[in-house]
Amino acid sequence: MTEQPEQPEPTDPLEAELLEIALDAATRAGAFLRDGRPEDLGVAATKSSAIDVVTEMDIAAEKLITGLLADRRPQDSLLGEEGASVEGSSGVQWVIDPIDGTVNYLYGLPSWAISIAARKEGETLVGVVHAPVRGEIFRAVRGQGAFLNDRPVRVRPAPELGLALVSTGFGYLAERKAHQAEVVRWLIPEVRDIRRGGSAAIDLCDVAAGRLDGYYERGLNPWDYAAGDLIAREAGALTGGRPGEPLSPALTVAAAPGLFEQLQRRLDELGAWHD
Repeated sequence: MTEQPEQPEPTDPLEAELLEIALDAATRAGAFLRDGRPEDLGVAATKSSAIDVVTEMDIAAEKLITGLLADRRPQDSLLGEEGASVEGSSGVQWVIDPIDGTVNYLYGLPSWAISIAARKEGETLVGVVHAPVRGEIFRAVRGQGAFLNDRPVRVRPAPELGLALVSTGFGYLAERKAHQAEVVRWLIPEVRDIRRGGSAAIDLCDVAAGRLDGYYERGLNPWDYAAGDLIAREAGALTGGRPGEPLSPALTVAAAPGLFEQLQRRLDELGAWHD
């Protein structure tokens, strides 16, 4: 029987506390969302009632997470997709996406996740991405590597752009989607293939785990990428936006060093950073 490698415990007491809380919150929210999803939700996917149920689950999951955080660390700030916005005094900010991949959740696809990150002074200290249906918890602590459940993960060695498996996503607005489709039209003959998973957090983690060579998307918000960005970087990926810029809502790019520069440059030439 192969022994699992020991997972390093965070040496900083604050980081250890934040990781413990993030894991607890993500696990509880994951069980709530997985077990509370109506079995026939996908059947009614074209009806407004189904959308309402997903919205209610989204909001309820965020309240579950923020309630736990408020109990455990009441002085912290909160930023959540479903409207949570609290200014704290500790210097720590939690960035929360209760369901990243809501359309996947609506249709009963497994690629949706809870994303929780803790930041201080603009730097992400802890990131947790929990995909309950996939049975996966990705986590990272600044400077201590990235893990999938109990094993460390690492990006794949960088291929040439023409051999890269690259994932992306599309926005909700028709005009933005049309331009994003045009970018893909030009890019797809230049890479091995394109994937569209539907969850930015999971895509970033799949880059970390070597399941994808690269990922890019326009239109993400901090709660979409905060945790996954740290996990990808701790697994050896580079992340950013346009050349020389950090990742942002304008553009998020992640890939192993060597491929990252090629992909980022080509996306900039194709105008992937604007509609």
